Amino acid sequence: MTIPAAGYPRAAALSPRLQVTESTDSTNADVIAGVRDAPGLWPHLSVLVTTDQRAGRGRLDRSWVAPPGTALAVSTLVRVADLPVAARGWIPLAAGAALVRAVRAQLGASGHEAMSKWPNDVLLDGAKLCGILAEVVPSHPDCVVIGTGINTRMSRAELPVATATSFLVAGVDVDEDRLIADYLDALDRHLTGLVAAGGDASVSGLHADVVKSCATIGREITVSLPHGEALAGEAAGIDAQGRLVVDSGGDPVAVSAGDVVHVR
Repeated sequence: MTIPAAGYPRAAALSPRLQVTESTDSTNADVIAGVRDAPGLWPHLSVLVTTDQRAGRGRLDRSWVAPPGTALAVSTLVRVADLPVAARGWIPLAAGAALVRAVRAQLGASGHEAMSKWPNDVLLDGAKLCGILAEVVPSHPDCVVIGTGINTRMSRAELPVATATSFLVAGVDVDEDRLIADYLDALDRHLTGLVAAGGDASVSGLHADVVKSCATIGREITVSLPHGEALAGEAAGIDAQGRLVVDSGGDPVAVSAGDVVHVR
């Protein structure tokens, strides 16, 4: 399926600039370049959308590629000058919680379940449906581009790994316009609340929302840390900085970045 002829009117009503492109290498890279070249043309909550991303990236520079028309790539610019730097680690978690809410609205009473996996995935019935990558715009530290890749109409044979899924595989007919609109609305509400609370995610309610939607908490996990070490234990919670707290049998360890595998 290509870009719908009607575009994305619901999402466009929430975004001051919603741009659709038939195909591109990377929506995140395009938005970063746009902000770099003409920052005044990219206000808060500007969006670039495609259903054909040729060279998308995930965390740790992993490639993210999907057949044309089978996935939705959405990159959103957020301007966070009023958000304390120490609280900006909550931005991708806010995006994850917002995307969970938007996916749940698509599922309705279907019996399917959407949850997040710390720090940057959205799961559908325990399998990966969406990935999130947040990047600070070079030379514009108060601008963050949040990229989301959502498996919409990917068949089971087209899924990149056995642990992935799509709306199509789940038998859910996704309304892409409503999905993007619901995501933008929830994301903006989370960030506005976080700014109003001076960056305190507990006061704003973001911490509780993230915890409530996170399937990682309470699970036995392994975490591959950035420098090659591995940590195994129980995910005991998320701390005030958005870090995952892992109980490995000694003193709890707060992890700020890493790849998580749910063991059971």
